[in-house]
Amino acid sequence: MNKKRSWLEKFSDFIAGKGFYLVVLVCVAAIALSGFYLVQGIRGVQGGQDDQPVSGTAHITESGAPVVKPSAAPTAKPSAAPTAAPTAAATAAPTAKPSAAPTAAPTAAPTAPPAATPAPTPAALVFTWPVNGRVAAEFSVDALAYDVTMGDWRTHPGLDLAVDVGTKVKAAAAGTVKSVGQDDLLGTVVTIDHGDGLISEYANLAAVPTVKEGDSVMTGDVIGAVGTTAAGESGQAGHLHFAMYRDNRAVDPRDYLPQ
Repeated sequence: MNKKRSWLEKFSDFIAGKGFYLVVLVCVAAIALSGFYLVQGIRGVQGGQDDQPVSGTAHITESGAPVVKPSAAPTAKPSAAPTAAPTAAATAAPTAKPSAAPTAAPTAAPTAPPAATPAPTPAALVFTWPVNGRVAAEFSVDALAYDVTMGDWRTHPGLDLAVDVGTKVKAAAAGTVKSVGQDDLLGTVVTIDHGDGLISEYANLAAVPTVKEGDSVMTGDVIGAVGTTAAGESGQAGHLHFAMYRDNRAVDPRDYLPQ
């Protein structure tokens, strides 16, 4: 005869047979319950913050939507510029017209240095015979001529112009008196520099000429008178010894004097 089992025994058998599933169910329930309380706790914290009153000042802009700024946050320093739209006068203020950029002054084109002013060309010399007389002795430097005073044959670098003693002697051309002096053979001698290496010489003059060294003379100016001072030509009658030199070389006066 079967013994009737109690509910406790039946529950024990159930637990023994279904115990694994029951444990899983209990774990799931515990996890779900923990999650529930966790979510409720988070919402409670957020809800508490949302329900707290907010302190601070509200700044209303022209757009109409109030913007609440918490006092804890640093407020931006209000701009000194007015929020009102700029007036037409301000916007229409004429801008300064840019001045024309100064143009660099054009640099002067380099000019060639001024050409040296050429020295004035000296006027062509005009020659004249220093005295009007006969040619007593010709110019002779290539052939020997007999000298009646010295009694020998020698060269004669000039012309002997026969005239009376005291005849005025004229400058053969314009120039500057280079020297006035005494020569042992030619006596009183005046030399005139005509430039370009040309010199004229007047010898056997009277002891005191009418010009001195450095004087400027023109063609035909009187420079002295015929004398008897030339010891080397004392055997001749009154005359002027006239010679010319180009670069210190004797030249024939006839090449310069008029015909």
